[in-house]
Amino acid sequence: MTKIINKSAHLLIILLAHLLINTSIFAQAPQKMSYQAVIRNTSGSLVTSTSVGMKISILQGTATGNVAYSETQIASANANGLVSLEIGAGTIVSGTFAGINWANGPYFIKTETDPIGGTNYTISGSRELMSVPYALFSANSSSGLVGPAGPAGAQGPIGLTGPAGPAGTNGINGTNGINGIDGANGIDGTNGTNGIDGTNGINGIDGANGTFPAGSVAGEMNYWNGTAWVTVAPGATGQNLTFCNGVPTWGPCLTTSGTYPAGTVHCAGATTVVDVTNPTTGRIWMDRNLGATQVATSSTDSASYGDLYQWGRRADGHQCRTSPTIATLSSIDQPAHGSFIISNSGNYDWRSPQNANLWNGMNGVNNPCPSGYRLPTDAELEEERLSWSPNNYVGAFASPLKLLMAGVRNLDGSIIYVGGSGHYQSSNIFGANSLYLLFGFAGALMNDNYRAYGLSVRCVKD
Repeated sequence: MTKIINKSAHLLIILLAHLLINTSIFAQAPQKMSYQAVIRNTSGSLVTSTSVGMKISILQGTATGNVAYSETQIASANANGLVSLEIGAGTIVSGTFAGINWANGPYFIKTETDPIGGTNYTISGSRELMSVPYALFSANSSSGLVGPAGPAGAQGPIGLTGPAGPAGTNGINGTNGINGIDGANGIDGTNGTNGIDGTNGINGIDGANGTFPAGSVAGEMNYWNGTAWVTVAPGATGQNLTFCNGVPTWGPCLTTSGTYPAGTVHCAGATTVVDVTNPTTGRIWMDRNLGATQVATSSTDSASYGDLYQWGRRADGHQCRTSPTIATLSSIDQPAHGSFIISNSGNYDWRSPQNANLWNGMNGVNNPCPSGYRLPTDAELEEERLSWSPNNYVGAFASPLKLLMAGVRNLDGSIIYVGGSGHYQSSNIFGANSLYLLFGFAGALMNDNYRAYGLSVRCVKD
């Protein structure tokens, strides 16, 4: 399946569709709107110069609401994988496009695609229509009230003037007199004397003495912790002063392997816990992904990729990139094995029935982070994204967190998009799906997807 990339691309496609819709306003509503999409296969490669089967549905109310209209089309992907079509011009499955009451929104557009041109739709995604062409909206709206009469127009121009009578004969002009010679310039006057300086003003009152503490031992230093001055004791001969999380410390910064929850399975040894602070957001994070053996040196540093967690599962070994797979869903919160659970139907969750309380919120169950840390909320991840420049994979790695494109573990257990996009779990859900941070070459955004996918985890301090 290629569900994970279609979600992110679909948002960009909807934006393009809106641009096309907003430029298609006619005197009468055309009862169709333009739509474009880029098609990729299961390997993430473009599907080019071929026909693809598509089913387009307009959903009312929510992303899973009632189908107000549905149709199918066969579209042609060009050399860049781009398909262009007009919604409302296909083979109708249900409803009528003209019968959609755009005023009774919100409406969502759902696309389902068969990359080989048939009706075996393996790619799907939904996104809210943030705007509707005025012509389509007005076609279903009632007439407005008659406005007041406009002001009276300006007075028309004065008519043409009648012909003038014959002019009299001009008299003879006299001769001009001779110009006189210009006079010489006068001599400049002398400068006036400077005025007397005014008296100095009265000195202001001396300010109060500062609160900087007085030293008591030779070699003492003080630093400001944000609220008060803190004294640093003198160091020994040869010691180096190091800043550890903004605090001057004699010697190197201390690190720890952290205290992980009981039963934690480490794929490459316990992840070392080192704090890093984003000065823009003020939040403290671990400086590497869970399962990474070092801080990232680039967006594609394989030693820093780390593990891939299914949403809500503890670190039972399933997160290891080489863990085995199993097709049996779990009915409990903590499966008795460390296999990656495959889910290709229903809610696409590893657990049946679903449990929304596993990682959800600040104190979720099955937290895989070390003591004092937890999964970030979607709002905290969005806050970090807004501090990037630019808003793509370059900004993600340039941030203090050095986030990288570690790929994703697909619903069938395969690992895809390594070095092509980054996917970071949040502790929150959206309906049957989970919310996560997505970024790549084209941009970055918060998105939602199935809980059975395996994504990267970066822990935030409590």
